[in-house]
Amino acid sequence: MAKRALIFQGGWDGHEPKLTSARFARLLNEEGFEAEISDTLDSLKDLDELLKLDLLVACWTMGGIPAEYSRNVAKAVGAGVGLAGCHGGMCDSFRNDTEWQFITGGQWVSHPGGDGVEYTVNILSPSNPITAGLSDFIVKSEHYYLHIDPAIEVLASTRFPSVAYYHISNKPVDMPVAWTKTWGNGRVFYTSLGHHDDVFDLSPNAEIIMKRGMMWASGGKSYAVANGLTTSRFESNLKMY
Repeated sequence: MAKRALIFQGGWDGHEPKLTSARFARLLNEEGFEAEISDTLDSLKDLDELLKLDLLVACWTMGGIPAEYSRNVAKAVGAGVGLAGCHGGMCDSFRNDTEWQFITGGQWVSHPGGDGVEYTVNILSPSNPITAGLSDFIVKSEHYYLHIDPAIEVLASTRFPSVAYYHISNKPVDMPVAWTKTWGNGRVFYTSLGHHDDVFDLSPNAEIIMKRGMMWASGGKSYAVANGLTTSRFESNLKMY
């Protein structure tokens, strides 16, 4: 049986959600997935339907999400459904929903210099299946500065500062570009690359990382089933929802 993915796209059009969603669907189809694209958050309304998926892909910048839908994502991913996304489509999706930020592992706060900043993406985990065999590469796009969850596993990073802005008076820092984390039994993958769809053409390693990240995230459900993992160990605190 083919794995199933739901890509929900929308929000701010500047991040070209329709183009990136179509690209991600194509990449998933190449791996035998049945990938559905939805242009409404109502696709997150039915928890039972979400639990049938192997992967959720977020392509929704800014906007708001009903609390019920956010809870459904938290529970579905906690049960093993993967979550993957890029740029503002996942880590600048719903600025007022701190639970969403908790699930994803980070939140965009700035991109000093705007679009067109040239910077290096440094591969930190050459043995990880998402970045294996890849070398450092150059990107010319927005240079994302994020507030991050210290629990994430950083696969690639970039050096700040690259342009003069207020933060330049601080010490240089290495900012994550791609990471993984877990949420319950689910796997979460994020990359800050993808301001415009053509970033994946101009920097082919960016597309490779995104594709592999989606594949990795989608494997959490089958792993949980194969290893007898359940959500019971998390449910004692579900009253917080």
